[in-house]
Amino acid sequence: MNDDDFIPASARPLRVLSIAGSDSGGGAGIQADLKTALALGCYGMTAITAITAQNTRGVSAIQALPPELLAQQIDAVVEDIGVDAVKIGMLHDAAVVRVVAAAIRRHALGSRVPVVLDPVMVATSGDRLIAEDTVAVLVRELFPLVTLITPNLDEAGWLLGRTIAGEDALLPGAHDLHALGAPAVLLKGGHLAGPRVVDVLLHDGRLQRWHDERIASRNTHGTGCTLSMAIACELALGRALPDAVGAARQFVRAALLAGASLRVGHGHGPLDHGAAPRPTQRRPLVD
Repeated sequence: MNDDDFIPASARPLRVLSIAGSDSGGGAGIQADLKTALALGCYGMTAITAITAQNTRGVSAIQALPPELLAQQIDAVVEDIGVDAVKIGMLHDAAVVRVVAAAIRRHALGSRVPVVLDPVMVATSGDRLIAEDTVAVLVRELFPLVTLITPNLDEAGWLLGRTIAGEDALLPGAHDLHALGAPAVLLKGGHLAGPRVVDVLLHDGRLQRWHDERIASRNTHGTGCTLSMAIACELALGRALPDAVGAARQFVRAALLAGASLRVGHGHGPLDHGAAPRPTQRRPLVD
């Protein structure tokens, strides 16, 4: 069989690269990101930063991959397949942060395609996933290069050195995170007490706020990973940032609702990413 025997290519999928850690339990990290990309009709790719031994009850081990191997993964994907958006998740140590920042600059990713940074610091189980001295490097090296950061309240508290308590503290917190160098901030208020979930998006000097009823489910493992990857996918589709965040939040809420009745493991189980999958999003092939 030669090349003339194949169906000629006329389109390509939307390509979204996840730079993140691997979750052996399949609920978070690159596993959640690939499920999210597939559900939203995108072609998911990975550059693995670390391998974790974890399940629904916690993390028992973390092994960072060599920084040079991470750089090679990113280069291999970008130089052949290309990317339409990037999601960055778990970056375990400072050397890995610097490698990712260098790759973004090398391939001009932040200027050519949107980059969403989820500063993953703590697992749903409460296990810490990042070295303490990495936080300052993350802020200095990566915040100015990305399109959006998506911290939850615990992560924002570590970044700012103070506790963010109460809905009234969300807006000042978002402004202070922006002042650290992030062009846009989605500060997630899901850890606040009460029957509502409140998130705020600060971008281009404008604030947008979402209020939703809290979904009663213990299956919340990977919620932050899923949201940030969904935002990256929606940005790859060409949505404006507020619309991308709104659509991604709807996807996560649907996955939470669908997954609430499932039993996976004996702790905090995953979302149901396959609740309402989209067909593959195609774009005309341009050589």
